[in-house]
Amino acid sequence: MTTEIWQLSEAELLADAADVSHRIQLMEARRIALVGEIDTRVSREKLGFPGPAGWLTSTTLLSPSKATKIVALARGLKNFPDIADAVNTGVMSVDHAALILAFAETPPKHLPQEGQDIARAAMIKAATGPQARAGRIREAITKLEDTFGSKKPPPEDTDRNELFASKTLNGRLVLKADFDAVTGEKLLAALSPLTEPRPAADGTQDDRSPALRRAEAFGHILDRYLASSNRPTEGGEKPHVNLHISLRDLTDLRSTMNADSDSDSENGSTATESDNNSRPATADRGAYRDLFGDGTTVGWLPWMGPLSRETSRQLACDCLLTAIVMDENGSPINLARTARTVTAKQKRALTARDHGCAFPGCGKPAAWTEGHHIWHWTDGGPTDMNNLVLLCGFHHRLIHRSDWEVFIGTDNHPWFIPPATVDPYRQPRQSHARAGPHIT
Repeated sequence: MTTEIWQLSEAELLADAADVSHRIQLMEARRIALVGEIDTRVSREKLGFPGPAGWLTSTTLLSPSKATKIVALARGLKNFPDIADAVNTGVMSVDHAALILAFAETPPKHLPQEGQDIARAAMIKAATGPQARAGRIREAITKLEDTFGSKKPPPEDTDRNELFASKTLNGRLVLKADFDAVTGEKLLAALSPLTEPRPAADGTQDDRSPALRRAEAFGHILDRYLASSNRPTEGGEKPHVNLHISLRDLTDLRSTMNADSDSDSENGSTATESDNNSRPATADRGAYRDLFGDGTTVGWLPWMGPLSRETSRQLACDCLLTAIVMDENGSPINLARTARTVTAKQKRALTARDHGCAFPGCGKPAAWTEGHHIWHWTDGGPTDMNNLVLLCGFHHRLIHRSDWEVFIGTDNHPWFIPPATVDPYRQPRQSHARAGPHIT
């Protein structure tokens, strides 16, 4: 019988926590080994994804970045058994292993093989045990890079350039960059005239922080780029911002804007109060039925996702909108047969419906997808909304070459039927954007 945690003595608490931590390390190592074996033995058709990372994300609670890291470790450790042994015996953390593996896979250009082996052994020793610290390992790597790396000084080495863009859980975008001196100079020169403080007309000082001024300046640069005519195309169209919104919600927003305008002019600050009173709290389950569905957010952006009513209202006022009429299921009304290829307007409509690759568990951005004919064009299939689905390159090929099937359901959204090798019962699965919990 397991002893309840509250019944443990202080010594038992400490010992148990240390033991569990060690076992977690061993389980992490086993998961990495299993993923390595899956990567080698299980076909992509059986996985339903280009590699184990997509499969891990779709079948576990792992985030895409964590799953990708595990796969990279699994592949890399096969080539460096000394690092793998330290991980498998639980004496080195997975994070330290990833750091050393990155050095081992891309060593300094002029470090001889013997030096690489000696340095790796020293790093493994430094990363072993509870006293290990990542800072010491990074310091050693930096010294080796400075001594045996590129002949170019770090400020001029463009091979070191990196730009990371990560969407956070609360729907924001975090950027992290490392640029050479010339690229950095270009960025700072572009930001400089846009980051100056702007006092108000009455002389009131600009109270924006320098960081906020830089962020707003960066937004201005993006606006000017998207407004230029010399930008490259993607998916047949030049980069632009689309706001997806149903006709009902757009009408509601316009009604609200008109009401707010009238109320502001007549009643001043009472507009907020009356607005709140018009939408009283309710315990009706129907009001929350689509909490996790498609019809709850007023706005939606193809890259970043849901958007609040207020920002949707601003975009609806400030932007030139492409009208895509949506039905009660959040599916664009059929645009009729055109040519063999999907038109730009149809692609926008498909993006509004599928949000990206519709294959269950994928969801790659719409800009990286293609329109797939469910009933093939060569067999007489029309280029209609009810015969099209957005798929990334891999899943487009998978649908053509495997026993996966796709059809448009009564809700006017794609559904996928897995082959018997994946699901013996071949139960239909909702598209990626539609999957998830629903309150009924």
